[in-house]
Formats: sequence, structure tokens, C-alpha cells
Amino acid sequence: MRIVFAGTPEVALPTLEALHGSDHEVVAVLTRPDAPTGRGRRVSRSPVAAWADEHGVEALTPAKPREPEFLERLRDLDADIVPVVAYGALVPPAALEIPRLGWINLHFSLLPAWRGAAPVQHAVLAGDEMTGACVFQLEAGLDTGPVYGRLTEPIEPGDTSGALLDRLAIAGARLTLDVVDALGAGALVGEPQPEDGVSYAPKITVDDARVRWSDPAFAVDRRIRAVTPAPGAWTEFAGQRLRLGPVTLDPDGPDLAPGELALAKHHVHVGTATDSVRLEQVQPAGKKPMDAAAWGRGLQHTGETRFA
Repeated sequence: MRIVFAGTPEVALPTLEALHGSDHEVVAVLTRPDAPTGRGRRVSRSPVAAWADEHGVEALTPAKPREPEFLERLRDLDADIVPVVAYGALVPPAALEIPRLGWINLHFSLLPAWRGAAPVQHAVLAGDEMTGACVFQLEAGLDTGPVYGRLTEPIEPGDTSGALLDRLAIAGARLTLDVVDALGAGALVGEPQPEDGVSYAPKITVDDARVRWSDPAFAVDRRIRAVTPAPGAWTEFAGQRLRLGPVTLDPDGPDLAPGELALAKHHVHVGTATDSVRLEQVQPAGKKPMDAAAWGRGLQHTGETRFA
């Protein structure tokens, strides 16, 4: 079949690679326009656009996929189907109707749970023990279309959202290709999503990533892992933002008030509403990530003893 692939970040690449290496033909990709990235705010191509450049595949980068020029080009490409992985923009009905088999979306949750932009982060934040991925028919509603295939994946106690998403992206690539093959053969019918069990996963903001030391230790741990690597957990120390890597739960650690620090030669502990947690990596403003114990040894004589 002729395929136009829609996606933007690196997590979309395993599926794009699987489709490109199959018997189907990827005739173009649809991705978000070039945008400023990094500290220098240099304008960069999306990972999917960069892949297309390297492989000689046309990259479509409309500001919005309702633009008449994009819709006309999509018709000219005569695609049978448009698989989507983290494209990052709403697709209008006018575009959904163009491919013969419509648009299908790889979503990283067990629908109808965690519909929305950040399903993996919310699954980790909520303490779910199991998640997965679904391929469903894209329609006007928010992740509401019939499901063609699904897989499950356990959430390990130390999983960050980044590590979990990497595993789901690889497994989901195979799932998406299987669905594309079956749809092309006319051998698959979507299963409507149940009305029960619906939950939503809105985009995680920088404010969401601020650690609440007044939460129990397990909730502090979940929040930090949920926002790692992006947007990145942080707290305020001495009037500046301090980024935090995942922590270690330590029931035998010192008894501390929420946000209170205990500095030792080889460890830095922070108090929560329950047990203290041990910091492993921190990143002061304007500096590179560093071992938390080394950072703590530099604070021995500053008088600062608490996170805000």
C-alpha cells in the first residue's frame, strides 16, 4: 500500500522504520514545521523530517493540516492509509476522509484509559502497574475511535516515562505494521471502545513537574519518574531552580520534615510527608547534571538546609 506517515518526535521513528522496511511504500511523511530547540534556540528539523531528508522521502510540514495546499498534496499522493505516531496536531475531518483506509493512530495506553497527549506520564504518575499501546482509527473525537490491535507492558518500579515510552515505541512499531498489513488485506475490523474506564491524560506542564515535598514519598517518586526526561522534575533551592533525577525510596533514612535536607558525605536525603528519599542526580541552574552527593558536599557551609 501507499503510505503517508504522520509523526514528529524520535518516539515515532521505530514505526516509521518498520513501515519503510516493509512491502509497503512510504511516499511522504507529515510532520510539524521546523522549530527553535535547545538553549541556543536554533531552528531544527523534527526527527521525522530529518529521517525523511536522509531517505529521500518528501516531508510535508504545514503549520496546520487543514491548509488547502496540504489537503491538495495529500490527494495527489493517493495514499491508502496514514499511520500516526505522536504527530502533535489535530487532524481535521477534511484530511481524515482523503486516504482510502483513513488514518490510524498508535497511542501509548490501553484505551479508553489515558486518552490525550501524555498517556505514559500519567500512567506512571498514577502508579499504574500495567499499561500498553493501541492502534485505533483516528476520528474527530479525542482518541475515541475503534481499536484494531493492542499490546500490554508492565510498568516496572523504577521506570521513568522515557524508559517506558522507549519500550512501547519499539513494541508498538510491530503492532502498527501488523495492523497495516491486516487492513490492506481486508482482514481486520475495529472494536469499539467501551464506555467505562475512560480517563484523560492532558499535557504535562513545567508546573506539574515541580516536586511537592508535602506529598508522601511514593508520590514524590512517581512524580519525578513521570516527568523524566521531559519536562524534567525540579524544586527551588536558595532562590534558584534545581532539576532532579529519579530518587531512591529509603524507609531507613533520617527522619526529616517535608523539604528538609540531610547532607552526608555520600548521600543527600530530603524529607517528605512520610519517609525521606535519597537524591541521586541534580542539575543546578546553568550547570550540567552532577552526582547529588558531590553537590551536597559543596553545601556544607552555606547554611541552606531546605527545598522550597
